[in-house]
Amino acid sequence: MFRMDMNTFSQLFLLMLALGVGTQIWLILRQMKHVKGHRAAVPEAFSDSISLEAHQLAADYTLAKTRVGMVELVYGTLLILLWTLGGGLDWVDRGWAQLGWEPLYQGIAFMLSIFLLMGLLDLPFGLYRTFVIEERFGFNRMTAALYLNDMVKQFLLLLVIGTPLAALVLWLMGNAGPNWWLSVWAVWMGFSLLMLWAFPTFIAPLFNKFEPLEDQDTVSRIEALLERCGFKSNGIFMMDGSRRSAHGNAYFTGMGNNKRIVFFDTLLKQLNIDEVEAVLAHELGHFRHKHVRKRFILMAASSFIGLAILGWLIQQDWFYQGLGVSTPSVHIALILFLLVMPIFTFFIQPILAYGSRKHEFEADAFAAQHTDAEHLIHALVKMYEENASTLTPDPLYSAFHDSHPPAPVRIAQLSKQTAATMG
Repeated sequence: MFRMDMNTFSQLFLLMLALGVGTQIWLILRQMKHVKGHRAAVPEAFSDSISLEAHQLAADYTLAKTRVGMVELVYGTLLILLWTLGGGLDWVDRGWAQLGWEPLYQGIAFMLSIFLLMGLLDLPFGLYRTFVIEERFGFNRMTAALYLNDMVKQFLLLLVIGTPLAALVLWLMGNAGPNWWLSVWAVWMGFSLLMLWAFPTFIAPLFNKFEPLEDQDTVSRIEALLERCGFKSNGIFMMDGSRRSAHGNAYFTGMGNNKRIVFFDTLLKQLNIDEVEAVLAHELGHFRHKHVRKRFILMAASSFIGLAILGWLIQQDWFYQGLGVSTPSVHIALILFLLVMPIFTFFIQPILAYGSRKHEFEADAFAAQHTDAEHLIHALVKMYEENASTLTPDPLYSAFHDSHPPAPVRIAQLSKQTAATMG
């Protein structure tokens, strides 16, 4: 009968890490080759709407981000090895243990310090992406002062929100008996619902200004669309996305009576009123098909399974020893699990991405039913161009990484719906 021990688990961890990283490097190389190979010509479906110059800019932007992604992947892999088999987590934990604090306080301090250290170690890549790549391609609007201000606010939110949450979770893990994970799951679900409700009113305004949309023609069109679709919101807002980036977007946020419709000011400058209506209709499609609810249920189910697994792993000595930890504890078990879980679940990524792309097709179909599909096509083409999104991603890379269908596939599907309507 197969039995797991420290060495076996270490070998399994290293094997899964090597398979995952090797696959990601292979996919990145495919993506770079594919984008380079199609850089010389605009895809036929877009030849009348996107210039060769814009197409090549998008290719170069994609390649620049992908190259940095390759370096970040290698860097992140080395950090995981240092945190685990290299003894990094064990070293930090022993440092806090020397203070002689109660286990709960030691656990909270350990978790917060690990999250802070991880953020600082990732900082060089965040700075490079913002102030080198985004700057080079004309998208960055962020100042150093604003970047630092955002970091300080994020850290304070971690303290204000993360500290009591960590305290409650760690207390339950240590005091709620062998089925503690059920209690932690219930707390996590309640916290997630609270954040969905609170984010638009209390958190998002800490980083951006939200002003009611003032253009009455646009507001009237939007309100008419909302009425046709049976959607009620707590307001239609314009967000000052241009403070940080030239990229445009639109989204729904909140839940219950606290739902908001948010347009980036950059997007409203890019699109005309028909196109804005079509983009909103797409977002309403997500609401009508209950995609947010379905994703929340999926998250709840995966969290339930994950915590059940952690409830078993936390009792296994080989779990700690096989990942470089000398002294088992509930707080280090939780951090270990959060670190290694993505390594063991990497190969289910295409399934999740497929489900997300399916939702996008459904939302597009809904938009085509309630507005002119041609308007959505025109809006998407403008957004692809303005955001320098590649029109020629590698299919396999896209299957792993893209939550939205590739541009040619998505436009072709909408064109079919346009033809069917006209027919």
